[in-house]
Amino acid sequence: MHRQGVWGVGLGLLLAGLLASAEVLAQASPFSTGTTAFQGSFLAILTPVAVIAVMALGLAAWFNRISWGWAVAGVVGIVLVFGAPQIVAWVRGMFGV
Repeated sequence: MHRQGVWGVGLGLLLAGLLASAEVLAQASPFSTGTTAFQGSFLAILTPVAVIAVMALGLAAWFNRISWGWAVAGVVGIVLVFGAPQIVAWVRGMFGV
């Protein structure tokens, strides 16, 4: 091939790659779809468990079976579990991802 032919083929491949990548990025990945479904199911199951855990932590702290620090730490952990999607979106927004 001539030198011009190689440049033409390279330019054609680059253009085809750029056009194809726009369509590929428009589709949802199976990983993203699966994790979103898992997250919804996990939070639906965890909601009543979290309510019972907060009640048990409060009751145990009220009767001095555990310290209030442990009760507060348990509630903060529950808040982090339920706030994880918003926290991830916030961090991704900070870094432009």
